[in-house]
Amino acid sequence: MTRSLESACHPETLRRVAIDPVTRVEGHGKVTLLLDDDNQVHQARLHIVEFRGFEKFIQGRPYWEVPVMVQRLCGICPVSHHLAAAKAMDQVVGAHRLTPAAEKLRRLMHYGQILQSHALHFFHLSSPDLLFGFDSDVARRNIVGVAAAHPEVARQGVLLRKFGQEVIRVTAGKRVHGTSAVPGGVHKNLSLAERDGLLRDVYQMIAWGREAVALVRSLFEQNLPLYEDFGSFAAHGMGLVRADGALDLYHGGLRARHLDGSTLFDHLDTDRYREVIQEEVKSWSYMKFPFFRELGPEGGWYRVGPLARVTQCDSIPTPFAERERRDFLAFEGGAAARSTLGTHWARMIELLHAAEVIKALLQDDDLLSTDLLVQGARQRTGIGIIEAPRGTLIHHYEVNEDDVVEFCNLIVSTTHNNQAMNESIRVVARQHLDGREITEGLLNHIEVAIRAFDPCLSCATHALGRMPLVLELVDGSGGILDTRMTPGS
Repeated sequence: MTRSLESACHPETLRRVAIDPVTRVEGHGKVTLLLDDDNQVHQARLHIVEFRGFEKFIQGRPYWEVPVMVQRLCGICPVSHHLAAAKAMDQVVGAHRLTPAAEKLRRLMHYGQILQSHALHFFHLSSPDLLFGFDSDVARRNIVGVAAAHPEVARQGVLLRKFGQEVIRVTAGKRVHGTSAVPGGVHKNLSLAERDGLLRDVYQMIAWGREAVALVRSLFEQNLPLYEDFGSFAAHGMGLVRADGALDLYHGGLRARHLDGSTLFDHLDTDRYREVIQEEVKSWSYMKFPFFRELGPEGGWYRVGPLARVTQCDSIPTPFAERERRDFLAFEGGAAARSTLGTHWARMIELLHAAEVIKALLQDDDLLSTDLLVQGARQRTGIGIIEAPRGTLIHHYEVNEDDVVEFCNLIVSTTHNNQAMNESIRVVARQHLDGREITEGLLNHIEVAIRAFDPCLSCATHALGRMPLVLELVDGSGGILDTRMTPGS
């Protein structure tokens, strides 16, 4: 019988190894491996073990509260939820076209979020693995170690993130959990001093963005045999593109490509996302498993995020980032573009693009305008889709005649990537753990694969369907006094 990583005929005979928690990611998750006596891997799974339920308790709230409430999903990407919800509520209030000032102020906020989040993930969370090696000394493999060994890299990472947070502050009112995006527009413009202050620093951010791209390229050049195949697999991909096929992280139509490169759908109106995406629930995770309806749950899972966006768009509409995109796609015959670790390279191209977009927006006097709000005929359904740092983010609401939210569905970037992350850790298990003595360094290879996706596990824990909730009453000595299980809905 052929051994499988998916299942074992007699799992009770296997040894269980857990990585709990997965480190240097946002939120709480764990990985479990089932091994036999010869350290052959029979199963590898990523489990999301926290449950938060925003999709349920957002119901019953007035629609105008939602853009502020949903930010509490996360302290890392609150702007993405703020803007996706605001875009959805624009439809509810009939604001189908914002004023030029409101549109550009939201874009500025969003690209500030892209820049700060990408800087945080690459420099603080992932660079220790890339700079020191996946199985290097764990005491050194952290941001403190990076600051000691590569002080200029660490410094640039801190200041890039600081600049992105400052862009968020002047557009949203504060760095975390801002309030400026409202149904129909925004309630805050930029002052001349705020605009000029950001303009003074943005050219340095672009220069550092170019250095960050060069750093990742150099790491690929030095480690190509490892990086090219590490946790890599063929996958369908999805992301937003604007009308001419160029990358657009704020607005556009949905494009999906088959793993063979053919087009599944293109420029699909975001209001029609339910026609092409379906969600599945599995018993061992609080995170849903989306798939393309046309291909079914087994073969229809896909990838979103920087790698999917940069490889699927026709161009990037800023000069430095577009030049880097072309170099990335051409590198060693497409080796980086096919690699899971190529996501880091694509992420830094997007960071550079964000800095270039911020510069262009800051030169536009519409940011100083006070024409900020519009409204029109009310409707009940609101769907807002945006490209968050980690990938496509979907907010869908139904609002009744009393202005109260009756239905909420969130498909966040990490949820889209759920099966892709599981696939990546299975590939790594085959490549690096199978038949070997399990060490901390080898287990970190699994975490490296997960971190390539920059998962936000807190955002993603909103399972619907058959997932039960188990409650245990425990006494002071740790004994279980009583257990209750809520039935799956």
